[in-house]
Amino acid sequence: MGLLNSINDWISSRYERKIEQMENLGLCPECNGKGFHTFNAYDFYYTKPYNCVGCNGTGSFTEWFESNQ
Repeated sequence: MGLLNSINDWISSRYERKIEQMENLGLCPECNGKGFHTFNAYDFYYTKPYNCVGCNGTGSFTEWFESNQ
């Protein structure tokens, strides 16, 4: 169980660092400030990008933070 706990701690610390970095930049951590998501390039069909549900398409950290509280 010690190994699983250390892996879980590592993953959570990486997530916290990413949130902190995105807060300093003022960007949404889910869409990296783009405001939308797209599917991977190796898909065989084209789909329209859809708005980020975390920041409601704005790409700002404050909007993401308010929607996650």
